[in-house]
Amino acid sequence: MIVLYHCVSARSFRPLWTLEELGATYELRMLPFPPRALQRSYLDINPLGTVPYLIDGDTRMSESAATCQYLAQRCDPANTRGLAVRADEPGFGAWLNWLHHGEATLTFPQTIVLRYGRFEPDERKLPQAADDYARWFIARLRGIDAVLAKHEFLCADRFTAADISVGYALMLAEETGLLPRVPPAVSAYWERLKLRDGYQRALAAQHEAALAQGVSPSSSPGPWPSAPSA
Repeated sequence: MIVLYHCVSARSFRPLWTLEELGATYELRMLPFPPRALQRSYLDINPLGTVPYLIDGDTRMSESAATCQYLAQRCDPANTRGLAVRADEPGFGAWLNWLHHGEATLTFPQTIVLRYGRFEPDERKLPQAADDYARWFIARLRGIDAVLAKHEFLCADRFTAADISVGYALMLAEETGLLPRVPPAVSAYWERLKLRDGYQRALAAQHEAALAQGVSPSSSPGPWPSAPSA
């Protein structure tokens, strides 16, 4: 049984969405955000105290984009769902690039925006840093905007795990208040992704699990203790 540790609408939403798109069987364990501060016992499971944390037999994973890649191949070896792009397909390089671009390039700057623009105490807020990284995020959408001018999805002319990775960054942009600043084609792309059954099932799964496990279903995390939880 695959076990996924998850906070509501945190980076761990990527593997949750992937699991739902795959129709995989899994157990969802909800945590308050940030878990390393609010549920210290979690550190015995994941010493980093971050989410996601995926357990699959002897496998342990804590990187959200890599976990999506793992699940797309592990849970669907024949690739009947098409979430992976095989090495012999023309879109393989683009798949890997956009899959990791969603986290490394598009999510990281928004954590700076959230932390230093919203979650730190007033005396520790850094408005200039928050604004600089907001503009940095918007600028890094240019490559995606160029692809979407010609294609419905980012690679292989189908929905893949790369769209989940980038889609989560746009989901986060709603939380950071940056979505109104994204290019129109990117905004329309995000609206299409939100209509997917897999996305809607993932939203419902986290909501129901949060209520059942005594965790707030709100996606708004509390104050950050000393550094952001992944």
